[in-house]
Amino acid sequence: MSHRLTPLVELTRARIKEFFREPAAIFWVYGFPLIMAISLGIAFRERPKTQITVDLVSRGGESAMTDLREALAADGRFTVQVLSDDSWRRRLRDGKTDLVILPPSNDSPTEAASEWELWQEPRRAESLFARQAVENVLLKQRGATPPPLQDHELSEAGSRYIDFLVPGLLGINLMGGGLFGVGFVLVDMRVKKLLKRFLATPLRHRDFLLSVILSRLLFMLPEICALLGLSWLLFGVGIQGSVLSLIVVILLGGFAFAGLGLLIASRATTLETASGLLNLVMLPMYVLSGVFFSSERFPAAVQPFIRLLPLTALNDALRGVMLEGLSLGDLWRPVLTLIAWGAISFAIALRIFRW
Repeated sequence: MSHRLTPLVELTRARIKEFFREPAAIFWVYGFPLIMAISLGIAFRERPKTQITVDLVSRGGESAMTDLREALAADGRFTVQVLSDDSWRRRLRDGKTDLVILPPSNDSPTEAASEWELWQEPRRAESLFARQAVENVLLKQRGATPPPLQDHELSEAGSRYIDFLVPGLLGINLMGGGLFGVGFVLVDMRVKKLLKRFLATPLRHRDFLLSVILSRLLFMLPEICALLGLSWLLFGVGIQGSVLSLIVVILLGGFAFAGLGLLIASRATTLETASGLLNLVMLPMYVLSGVFFSSERFPAAVQPFIRLLPLTALNDALRGVMLEGLSLGDLWRPVLTLIAWGAISFAIALRIFRW
């Protein structure tokens, strides 16, 4: 072998041996992506029949509503829920239902001339599909005569899908900034031997870790303000509740995820390990915590677990303040969940942290 190639070969062999001596790195580089691919493939595999969720709102036309409910149940694709209040607006906005139907309001002989009100969210493909499917059922029920339909769309501020989406985007922004902005940076400092320099100083772990959290919270505020400002200017997304309550929720969310980032970075010694652990924490919450659609879409058996996730609590609190004008007292459950995640994570990180 040429003497010119010998250093290249030996250095490559040394790097390969070093990599395989780190079991965590092997798992996160090769094992974790395969596990995620299989898990997501099972979760989002093609299903033989599309399920459509429909809300029927009772307003006096019991005969018409009963006939339609039976017709939808006979189809097999529909899950029908009967409501008697205005909660259907929130359910449609949050993606808990695909379509809302208000039958004719009386049982008079002129009912055939009455209009059926179909409320949909036009920015969601599932809602548009549900609209067509229900119309087909109504056509079959009425025979060759198409029923009179009156289409409505959620358009007022606070009831659109974009109003539901923006708090979710705020939530994942806070999660990503807290986890990667704290955890990944600390591990990078450890890899570069920068943390060891603090050993020669009287600096306490607590002061150092708190400074990392506080600096991250300060960097986070301009990002959040920019996102809120653009959402208001471009889409008219407003804040129904108190701005002070929103700031408190944002700070609690940032604290919770910064604490988790510290916990992950307390002992991780390689960037591969830190990246894998951070993604392991983040990816399930991307799917389960109601960022792009309501978390109540998942089975009731897993709801207690979903409610304990910090991103679920943060999204619920953000939407409660921004969309419904709720106070912190009304949102005590998600607020306490965020405080618990931040405090417990920070306490454990403080105990196990190593320079």
